[in-house]
Amino acid sequence: QVQLVESGGGSVQAGGSLRLSCAVYGSIYGMNCMGWFRQAPGKEREGVAVISNDGAITYTDSVKGRFTISQGNAKSFLYLQMDSLKPEDTAMYYCAAAPRYCYNPNVVNVKYWGQGTQVTVSS
Repeated sequence: QVQLVESGGGSVQAGGSLRLSCAVYGSIYGMNCMGWFRQAPGKEREGVAVISNDGAITYTDSVKGRFTISQGNAKSFLYLQMDSLKPEDTAMYYCAAAPRYCYNPNVVNVKYWGQGTQVTVSS
């Protein structure tokens, strides 16, 4: 069984930065994609950034140049560095793992979800 535990969320003013972490517990053998997703109140969950085991990294257009996804050694951690934050980045952020390789943050067959960490950006 895989468990994903996010941390690092919080409240920040526009223009600020946050670094989200996702600790991976259990074997993720067979999971070829990991990523970050977010859901704002009243909106559908959307993909933010994904990283495939072949090294491919893809971001949704709204965060390109501001967010950076990365993995720790042995892929036991997944990170999301968020810079130049905007109020529209306010959402619950989720870590996820999927078996298929992924090249589009909004086309991912997620098998495991974390519980989420809240990010609030004030203007």
